[in-house]
Amino acid sequence: MGDSDSDMDYYGSQISNLIEQLGSLPGIGSKTAQRLAFHIISMPPERVEALAASLTQARRNVRYCKECGTLTDQELCPICSDLKRDHRTIMVVESSRDLAAYEKTGHYNGVYHVLQGVISPQLGIGPSDIRLKELMQRLQGDVDEVIIATGSSLEGETTAMYISRLVKPTGIRVTRIASGVPVGGDLEYIDEVTLLRALDGRVEL
Repeated sequence: MGDSDSDMDYYGSQISNLIEQLGSLPGIGSKTAQRLAFHIISMPPERVEALAASLTQARRNVRYCKECGTLTDQELCPICSDLKRDHRTIMVVESSRDLAAYEKTGHYNGVYHVLQGVISPQLGIGPSDIRLKELMQRLQGDVDEVIIATGSSLEGETTAMYISRLVKPTGIRVTRIASGVPVGGDLEYIDEVTLLRALDGRVEL
């Protein structure tokens, strides 16, 4: 038996709808969607209700931190509101997932700036479409160093050079994480040792 849409007719419309909703999520194929759907149906009702509530509450309450732009459920994320962090060092990353990858190393004590993307002329994403204006506003405060930790894809490198040109005239130190991060590789999939080496071996731009 294949995985065509007609196969789902056997299950009835409610199960079919659940499989369809799960299958629309990134990285979830039809077989995984069916497995998840049957698992959810076999769970105790209170656990399913808790799962559904966590989805709706997260969607309703999660927002972007007004300082760094990462996803959080507060006005300021826990990192930006932590007075023990070094707020004079800002690491610029592409996404909240990249921030999480560096946080997992436990060796970075500065704060972050999440661009929520990279410059990509092919996709029509220019400098004004990512959070560069907000970065420059933050640099009017007391900042010693900007660490550019965008990936080493062509778009990541283009964005790094653009940021470097923006920041250098301010006199603030600009560094770039060392190579060793695979080309086109998402930071979230890279091991912590490689990330640490990239951070410790960062170079002046």
